[in-house]
Amino acid sequence: MIDKPKNWVFSDPRLKDLRQDYDAYTSEDFKVWQILFERQMPNLPKAASKAYLEGVEKVKFSADRIANFEELNEILAKTTGWAVQVVPGLIDDDLFFGLLNNKRFPSSTWLRKMEQLDYLEEPDMFHDAFAHMPMLTNQHYVDFLEKLSGIALKHIEDAWAIQLLSRIYWFTIEFGLIRESGELKIYGAGILSSAGETKFSLSDQPAHYPYDVRRIMSQEYWKDRFQDKYFVIESFEQLYNSLPEIEEVLEEMLQEKLEN
Repeated sequence: MIDKPKNWVFSDPRLKDLRQDYDAYTSEDFKVWQILFERQMPNLPKAASKAYLEGVEKVKFSADRIANFEELNEILAKTTGWAVQVVPGLIDDDLFFGLLNNKRFPSSTWLRKMEQLDYLEEPDMFHDAFAHMPMLTNQHYVDFLEKLSGIALKHIEDAWAIQLLSRIYWFTIEFGLIRESGELKIYGAGILSSAGETKFSLSDQPAHYPYDVRRIMSQEYWKDRFQDKYFVIESFEQLYNSLPEIEEVLEEMLQEKLEN
């Protein structure tokens, strides 16, 4: 457990002097953003959740303009009270969950190159911004994200606990589906930033299961290919209301590991 005040991340040296230098983006950067935006956005009106589509309008993303974090933070401050925090790339679990627990979404500022349009090993700013940030305008979603991260911080020194909670994060925040008016829709950022997985996730090829905390925490996931199963929530309220169950199942699974 991290024995620190809740807002310790704001003075963490790993974040010192990090900001988005908007003027440093090149013409290639703007072209990459435009290509990715125009390739994916037409797929989403019929595929994405209502919360995501409403969020895109609120944050005012467009094809011809890379997301500006300063402007975005002004919008988020008025909607859910969240903000974007620039990070150097992949960060340690304590800082990642610490930021989320303080209503700060970590994001890189670099964009992939033209030759990387179809595959990246590490998420870039297009994934972080285009796919994640519109969802930060939904109150139940960000409340879930904040509280889930608080649970992670209580167990931050236990690698097994973090692995179990990472599965919840993976199958919701990154690869979650929601049922709206009887139809499957996407809210997970890992799908929303991938034209291929957008179509695949909603097809009959993968398995679709109702949201089930215990099953998710027992489920491994793939990082290098499309998922073969997705979990479907009925509402973001359901997601938020599952937090006590997440804590309960986590404690049970940690105890089971100790006994075995």
